[in-house]
Amino acid sequence: MAEPDFRPPTEGEYSSHGGDRFVNRTLWILQFLLALLFLFAGGVKLILPIEALTQQLPLPGPFLRFIAVCEVLGALGLILPGLLRIRPGLTPLAAAGLVIIMVGAVWVNVTYAEAILALIPLVVGILAAFVAYSRWRVAPLH
Repeated sequence: MAEPDFRPPTEGEYSSHGGDRFVNRTLWILQFLLALLFLFAGGVKLILPIEALTQQLPLPGPFLRFIAVCEVLGALGLILPGLLRIRPGLTPLAAAGLVIIMVGAVWVNVTYAEAILALIPLVVGILAAFVAYSRWRVAPLH
């Protein structure tokens, strides 16, 4: 009986072990889920009246609308470039932009609300940072 091969796959062997496909599929699933989250969050901020938004968040109404547009555009940037194969290098940039928004959300929650509420944007920001790095260095879209 042959000994099991426990050494890590080399660069050429990686795709034959299915590693590339697994990473790519995982990233696509994560990108899709993040896109749904940001489309929903941005869409709600765009639909709600400014008065309702400013009652919930201590930020100026036009700034909240700007954040909403950025969230929707970031969500589209997570999916469309890779799906349409047009400028796929925009995907990690969109994810990085969403990380910046989440850093701001963490700051707002820590400053104006309970610190425990900052965990949600913190986790979402970490996931977006993972997508940004992975689509930039680990498994870039072509």
